[in-house]
Amino acid sequence: MSDRLDDPRRDEALQTAARALARSARVAVFTGAGASKESGIPTFREPETGLWARYDPMRLATPEAYRDDPPFVWSWYEHRFGVAAAAQPNPGHYAIAELEHLLPQVVVITQNIDGLHQRAGSSHVIELHGTMHSFRCIDGRHRGFGWDDFADQDEKPPRCPACGDYLRPEVVWFGEGLPPDALDAAQRLSASCEVMLIVGTSGVVYPAAAIPMIAREAGATVIDVNPERDSLTRLCDVFLQGAGGEVLPELIAAVRAHLGA
Repeated sequence: MSDRLDDPRRDEALQTAARALARSARVAVFTGAGASKESGIPTFREPETGLWARYDPMRLATPEAYRDDPPFVWSWYEHRFGVAAAAQPNPGHYAIAELEHLLPQVVVITQNIDGLHQRAGSSHVIELHGTMHSFRCIDGRHRGFGWDDFADQDEKPPRCPACGDYLRPEVVWFGEGLPPDALDAAQRLSASCEVMLIVGTSGVVYPAAAIPMIAREAGATVIDVNPERDSLTRLCDVFLQGAGGEVLPELIAAVRAHLGA
């Protein structure tokens, strides 16, 4: 038997979450792979298709794999980035962006690298795991290159325009630390928010998964939007079961109603 809330209980939970948001001056939205999955971007824990079905993404997304076979790993990232580039923001992304127009301060803390929050209109986004839109040389001396900076190169991986070393995506690979500036900002804003809205993350990848705990310990109201209960649900004041693209537009409509907007 499903533990999905029946209609009266679900509406009560939705209204409780909406009231908390409507009263809040500082909101942090914490998103994971589930938020992008609704746009057609597979998570790392889902099987790939086609050529890549035989390979484990968690074995490819490592510094060791890149050093062992740079062209192969680069080609895999081209595949992943191509899927992400073709994806479009879904209703969940747009609902999160709409919060900025309703509340005084909204920050998005995301584990995703695809830039869909920004494309949907969110203006304050902290990318804990980096971005697919920026590249650096392997040793990190030269950073911030975009796709256009090496578009005329035929070699794969392309070479750093500044030093000639191989470029790599500015994403966090397994075994690497999170960008200190991003992590510090995420922790600070989580500790000061009045409400944290969690969307599409199971809370199993650390240290990012500790972000909701910081908000909880600081006294924030924590709202979890997910298709199924997970390890983060026990930390939350309100659980809204369902995909973000379905639940969030309803939630934002309820916030609007409470604000009289």
